[in-house]
Amino acid sequence: MLPDLSAIVTRAVALRHDLHRHPELMHAEHRTAGVVRGELDRLGIPWRACANTGTLGFLAADKPGRRIAFRADLDALPLAELTGLPYQSTVPGKMHACGHDGHTASLLAAAAWLKCHEARLPQPVVLVFQPAEEGGHGAAAMGADGALDAFDVIFGFHNWPPLQAGTAACPAGPVMAANGEWSARIQGRGGHASMPHLCADPIYAGSQFVSAVQQVVARQVAPQEAAVVTVTCFHAGTADNIIPDAAELVGTCRAATTTRRDDLARRTEAVLHAACAPTGCTATFEFHPCYEATVNDPTAAGEAQAALAAEGISLIREQLPIMAAEDFGWFLARKPGAFLLLGSGRGPDTPGCHSARFDFDDTLIPLVVRLWARLAGL
Repeated sequence: MLPDLSAIVTRAVALRHDLHRHPELMHAEHRTAGVVRGELDRLGIPWRACANTGTLGFLAADKPGRRIAFRADLDALPLAELTGLPYQSTVPGKMHACGHDGHTASLLAAAAWLKCHEARLPQPVVLVFQPAEEGGHGAAAMGADGALDAFDVIFGFHNWPPLQAGTAACPAGPVMAANGEWSARIQGRGGHASMPHLCADPIYAGSQFVSAVQQVVARQVAPQEAAVVTVTCFHAGTADNIIPDAAELVGTCRAATTTRRDDLARRTEAVLHAACAPTGCTATFEFHPCYEATVNDPTAAGEAQAALAAEGISLIREQLPIMAAEDFGWFLARKPGAFLLLGSGRGPDTPGCHSARFDFDDTLIPLVVRLWARLAGL
């Protein structure tokens, strides 16, 4: 007798709460990997380890046709939880503040449902449990371990509290940004605050840079393009009567395309040197690209949009792409596929991702099972 979906969801919710109690950071998801692999063993789904703590599971592997993959991420964040939930994190300073526990549980629930109906699957299905999404480049690590050879098209999702429950975003094109981090050091000549004319003031130069860099997006990027340059740290000085020798600044560049992100970094560096030149200061600039833009393949996005519509989910097309970044973009830069943002907002007070008060919405689990089942051909 085949289990019904409610029984599968009940077990997935329990697994999710267990994962939530035991968060693990990127590249250290050893217990989490054990839970995933133990569940796949219980279901009779063959799997192989990939990128150490990652896992690939296989259904209907002998079927002909396009091999379709579904991906979930595993890692938690270095954040002390403040939810007060019965299943709150038991690990000090670590919590699932982005919902990866829910993503993993949702894919395990889908795996259980697809396994029940494996004989009816018209094509092979690959389950991708990815480590190190939170800045650890786990997708590339899986690719280096042969993951790209396992599938032809890939789908993934992220819970998204800014979108109301019952809505979703899945555009045919960019859905999330390419991001990168930059750091700048402005070298001046320190001295007494009463004699600025004898100094080269790095605070003044840095202030000019902070103001001037805002025009990169405002005046050098088309209004139709999504782009962000933000200064997030400015460190300088030790006392009220000392002009320091140096200042250090940190920030981020984000854009709807990876090419534009890299262009923003070049322009930011040019503004930095221009701001320093009149002050007698010099500067060094380093840019560290992180994730590529998450860009949906139009055909795959159309398939996902049809599945969402069949489930009565309203599509949101405004305010896209999101300027947050996602490691799933690495897969989409190399294989066709689509990434879905599933609304989980229950009002303006719903805690967002990376909040110490965030919790995954378990009602998304059965929705994901149905979406992945539709895309798999059931």
